[in-house]
Amino acid sequence: MDNETLKELFIEQIRDIYDAEKQLTKALPKMAKGASSEELQEAITNHLEETQGQVGRLEKIFGLLKIPARSKSCKAMQGLVQEGSEALKEEEKGERRDLAIIAAAQRVEHYEISAYGTARAMAEHLNLPQIVSLLEATQEEETSADEKLTEVAQSLYQSEDEDMESEDEEMEPASPARGAAKKSSTGRTRSVA
Repeated sequence: MDNETLKELFIEQIRDIYDAEKQLTKALPKMAKGASSEELQEAITNHLEETQGQVGRLEKIFGLLKIPARSKSCKAMQGLVQEGSEALKEEEKGERRDLAIIAAAQRVEHYEISAYGTARAMAEHLNLPQIVSLLEATQEEETSADEKLTEVAQSLYQSEDEDMESEDEEMEPASPARGAAKKSSTGRTRSVA
């Protein structure tokens, strides 16, 4: 493939990613509002700020390429955002919804990590070092966001496990005191010493 053809494909990819990021700037506030965990709300809010910076980076890339900042409809992100919306509608507010939000958000992050990785590889081949650097910075942020979401999910699982353990402890019968009467398997009462 000649460089001119690769550059055209690269520009299409950047326009697709640009649209994806703009969709996210609208979806993330809804996800944060729908989350019950403060830790998850904070992770989503922080990533919203990063996403706004990523939109700015993409606009800088358009400037470096000397082309207008235009988006190309990203159908993949539309589907991923729709999944996140369904999680908000289908689950009651609580840990289960939070975990569904995390699952949807991590699908988004994985999509973005791969999209930025592909675009970065193209920019490297086209010998566009400034653009490579900008794409790399965003890819690192996406990877960090994904790792943070995993941490939040693990925290929610631990919290749920602890809740289940304390419920189990509350439900366990107290052990009989020394000298108390206890029924044997035959149904007769016997003394426990």
